[in-house]
Amino acid sequence: MTIQEFKKSIKSKKTAVIGVGVSNMPLVHLLAECGADITIHDKRTPDKLEGDYAELKKLGVKMILGEHYLDKIDDGTDYVFKTPGVRFDVPALVEAKNNGAVITSEMELFFEVCPAKIIAVTGSDGKTTTTSLIYDMLKRAGHTCHLGGNIGHPLLAEAESIKPDDIVVVELSSFQLHTMKKSADIAVVTNVTPNHLDWHTDFDEYANSKKAVFAYQSENGRVVLNYENDITRGFGEGLDGAVYFSSKTELDNGYSLRGNMIVRSKNGVEENVLDINTIYIPGMHNVENYMAAAAAVEGLVSDEVIRETAVEFKGVPHRIEFVRELDGVKYYNDSIASSPARTTAGLVSFGEEKVILIAGGYDKKIPFDDFGKVVNDHVKKLVLVGLTSEKIKTAVLNADNYDGLPVYVCSEFEEAVNKAREVSESGDVVILSPACASFDLFKNFEVRGDTFKNIVKNF
Repeated sequence: MTIQEFKKSIKSKKTAVIGVGVSNMPLVHLLAECGADITIHDKRTPDKLEGDYAELKKLGVKMILGEHYLDKIDDGTDYVFKTPGVRFDVPALVEAKNNGAVITSEMELFFEVCPAKIIAVTGSDGKTTTTSLIYDMLKRAGHTCHLGGNIGHPLLAEAESIKPDDIVVVELSSFQLHTMKKSADIAVVTNVTPNHLDWHTDFDEYANSKKAVFAYQSENGRVVLNYENDITRGFGEGLDGAVYFSSKTELDNGYSLRGNMIVRSKNGVEENVLDINTIYIPGMHNVENYMAAAAAVEGLVSDEVIRETAVEFKGVPHRIEFVRELDGVKYYNDSIASSPARTTAGLVSFGEEKVILIAGGYDKKIPFDDFGKVVNDHVKKLVLVGLTSEKIKTAVLNADNYDGLPVYVCSEFEEAVNKAREVSESGDVVILSPACASFDLFKNFEVRGDTFKNIVKNF
């Protein structure tokens, strides 16, 4: 189906849009332009919708707002576009589906109508940096590219302007993938570790949702997988299009690390791709991100472009982002680290140097037992704030390698940042790397990271 065909088919159709956040507001405009009969369902009240409410009123759409926004989807509804954060199996959506409605999403429809090659990246950690690297490499190589999904902005409203020879690069979360029935032409899964267990029924459901990024590929599809992650290694079993990358194992076919060199091995031939000492952004996890990106753009981008990217790409905000140095102390913002695995990667990137860590936040029901050991190995002083403070503290104190690590629990975020400064001394590194989501104190990780940067810059 083309976007033009969809626009014709949706005219006068009864359409429900669940949630009008970043991804769905452009969708609402598109549906209104096509003459759809639109009802908005959003748990926010008019005052919480702020400017969006006035915009929706101007469009003339019907609205069901507040606590009971999902109590009833009108009989006869043809399409339901759900926001990624709403599960497919909530009673209202199940009833609507049973009544004949098509349950879909902005991203699912985009995959249906997109005329260009799609490269999609998912994973528990590293997906934003890997997505950004792929996009940067393709742009440097002269391709016309479009960036969207969980990074960038929604693409459905721009589908008409996308040409068949363009390349679309998207980052996808498990929420977006959970009900997808079409896969990317080139799919990347950076890793799969426990995450979002407050939303998914269990880890198996979370891990299986990631498979949708490649499960429906054609025989010409390619899927890039992390060999060192048990889950993603298992994803590749029986897949002819699987390409592995590994920072620890030398692969006969795939991307491996030989000393300081990323090497591509294929059909008995080895080629040097990139000297990791030239990569600007630090950490072995970023070496793996470069491996994944190189595998994704193979045949589309020259190795020379990959090398140029390594030297010039300065990283993505909120990902071990250097903020400032004050009184000999360096401050880093790693607010994106919303899981223990992500924070672990950040801590390891500093090598033998122990850091002052600010951690804690919203509880996604992820266990912290193993993380407690990591903290004791890599942290000089620990500052905790947020709902998970006591859980993390308990994991650290109960770890078998606990050796008196100082732990400070704060009630406010600014208090925690100030405490980290207070207990630091010249030569130290202070890093915000929470190992938790931000939703207990902030709208999202970007706001958390920006707040941290503002506090530090105003010391």
